[in-house]
Amino acid sequence: TYFFRVVKGFVAQWGISGNPLVAKAWKHRSIPDDPVLRSNLPGIISFARGGPHSRSVQLFVSFRDNARLDTLNGFGFPPIAQVVAGMDVVDSLYNGYGEGPPRGKGPSQDSIETAGNAYLVRKFPLLDHIITAHVTASWGDTLRASMSLNGGGR
Repeated sequence: TYFFRVVKGFVAQWGISGNPLVAKAWKHRSIPDDPVLRSNLPGIISFARGGPHSRSVQLFVSFRDNARLDTLNGFGFPPIAQVVAGMDVVDSLYNGYGEGPPRGKGPSQDSIETAGNAYLVRKFPLLDHIITAHVTASWGDTLRASMSLNGGGR
């Protein structure tokens, strides 16, 4: 999966499958909401969502103190994990594309869902992506994971 939204000084987001069939299977599914029990500080990983009952497979990691995301729009973004080593790698993710349309020149989430990694490789060759991810330890009632990353065209 690719880091398709990397906004310098804010967040790096990923989670849409590069396989359109898998992305389609998750398009209208959601994961039950959790309360916000920790703050969105640097290195914290949280689920992205568009409102109540909309949490799915997309995640983001905060580059800075994003405590405002704890209560944004009345529902907030509950942290589920934390980067405990390698934040320098996260900080080095390619951020030249920024937000997706219409606010930026980054990838369209709809296009990722329908065309998958082929779209990202063709149109956004500098994006970084996750090769593997493993759960390594418990983080309270949630999980901590490790990931192997691969740089885009760098």
